[in-house]
Amino acid sequence: MHKNTICLWYDGDAEDAARFYAATFPDSRVGTVLRAPGDYPAGKEGDVLTVAFTVLGIPCLGLNGGSTFQHSEAFSFQVATEDQAETDRLWQAIVGNGGQASACGWCKDKWGLSWQITPRVLTEALADPDRAAAKRVFDAMMGMVKIDIAGIEKARRGDILGSC
Repeated sequence: MHKNTICLWYDGDAEDAARFYAATFPDSRVGTVLRAPGDYPAGKEGDVLTVAFTVLGIPCLGLNGGSTFQHSEAFSFQVATEDQAETDRLWQAIVGNGGQASACGWCKDKWGLSWQITPRVLTEALADPDRAAAKRVFDAMMGMVKIDIAGIEKARRGDILGSC
């Protein structure tokens, strides 16, 4: 057991979410599935209570807590991608599996958990010591839904004007 684990609240489908994350992201896996030893007000004996899983090396616990609480953008996983192919694959896995696109590289999975699919090129470009280049990149990013690395590189070079 880890000393610190992120606990994520689900409405009865924590195991499905954990299995999706394990199949989608590297260094991810499903661990112990804890089932109810008896009936309880919100469920029956054998129902999944919690699922221990790792996503991108981060220990998590999926808690089937019911519909009282929902995920929000106040918590998200930020995934650093190496290239456009990885960015596209992860984006499509999340959005194409019942998720929802947002803006600036953000999306939600079908369970409502937010993800930032962030190419390393974007992070590096936003930290460019040439503040005009960083501003062009920022402006270009603000007009994107999924991050387009070629567009980020063009903005950094000054080949295009960003949009806001």
